[in-house]
Amino acid sequence: MNAVTPFDAETFKAATRDQWDKSAKGWNDKSVLIRGWLRESTDAMLEMAEIKPGARVLDVAAGAGDQTLDIAERVGPAGSVLATDLSAAILEFARDNARRAGCGNVETKVADGENLGVPEASFDAAVCRLGLMFFPDPGKGLREIFRALKTGGRACTMVFSTPDKNPCVAILVSTALKHAGLPPRDPYQPGGLLSLGKPGLIDELFRKAGFSRVATTKVMAPFRLPSVKDYLEFIRTSAGPILQILSRLDDAARNAAWAEIEQKLSAFNTSSGWEGPNELLLTIGYR
Repeated sequence: MNAVTPFDAETFKAATRDQWDKSAKGWNDKSVLIRGWLRESTDAMLEMAEIKPGARVLDVAAGAGDQTLDIAERVGPAGSVLATDLSAAILEFARDNARRAGCGNVETKVADGENLGVPEASFDAAVCRLGLMFFPDPGKGLREIFRALKTGGRACTMVFSTPDKNPCVAILVSTALKHAGLPPRDPYQPGGLLSLGKPGLIDELFRKAGFSRVATTKVMAPFRLPSVKDYLEFIRTSAGPILQILSRLDDAARNAAWAEIEQKLSAFNTSSGWEGPNELLLTIGYR
């Protein structure tokens, strides 16, 4: 029997950073698609965080920053946004996108979400859209956000809920692992796409980090596309975690994995195209 390799957070972070550096252009190229998919849930997140004119906002794990631009518009010229990410490559796209949009109130900072390196009590609000679940220690990340907020400041995060409510994600991960010769994972193990979906977990983490008035809302966010092939094209060019699992395979083995994934995801074909179910959790807490 092979010994189980202990989880090493720094090794995990280095691999995550490398994969997002590689996927940065693909993710940015799909910004319009991602924006459409997450439009309603992003608006709900910003409403829950009470993003208002003049506010200073922290955007953690900002990626290519399409939500950063929404925040910049809401806070206006009297406010500001600091977008952080572990990946310098993807944050460069956020910087360029803000510049092209004429958002002079956006700053960027390459930073580990568990050690942001920002002054204490310096932000009115913070958000983290589909990033916290990748943290090896999300509780530490939430404590960092709490530290960065002023008294009365709000934090709102967005993560995937349970595997049964996110079947496309579950199919992608389980099929990729199988073809990579890796054992099935506990979906709630640290750092995975569904790691914070366990009922009650994220509320508990918020409270342990010091937040009060913690509340979680479930939001449906179906991914609608003309065909399953369009969804696969999105995943193959921009979904870092899945690409990371399959990176060890040769071309033939990788193609076999994608073929099985396509076959399974075809279950979500409809008469008007392809619709993949997703359920997200929006959690709010106050300092």
